[in-house]
Amino acid sequence: MIILAKKVKTYQLKVPSSTDQLEIIREFVTGVARKVGFREDELNKIELAVDEASTNVVKHAYAYDDRKPIEIQLRVEPDRFVIQITDKGKGFKPEQVKKPDMKEYLAKMRVGGLGIYLMKTMMDEVEFSIDPGRKNRVRMVKYITPETVHPTRKVS
Repeated sequence: MIILAKKVKTYQLKVPSSTDQLEIIREFVTGVARKVGFREDELNKIELAVDEASTNVVKHAYAYDDRKPIEIQLRVEPDRFVIQITDKGKGFKPEQVKKPDMKEYLAKMRVGGLGIYLMKTMMDEVEFSIDPGRKNRVRMVKYITPETVHPTRKVS
């Protein structure tokens, strides 16, 4: 079944902040994205971006405290798929995160540190709203276009 969104549809998930929940988050998001009609390569991009954002919450915002929640809200609009991941943990300053030098990164065989870069590379829009301890949010958008969805999906 492919969702033909003429109005906005919203889906929500709230899970404990645990690495055990990452698969559930990925399946939730890609399940809805698949119903939207995204092509397989676009589904993979969405899944990677969501996994990076969720892992950042578990690891950095909550320091592996599984008593804290991660909230995921999905919105299917006529021309876009919006993913919003919210936490109430430790914040950061997105403007201080520099684009990685990939040659140096690979030469030093570093592990980690590419999450935000990957999110921005995989998605059409990425926006952060940070209020540490109250509400931190990453909003990611993937456009619904003839290039990103299956030919059977009518794009308005």
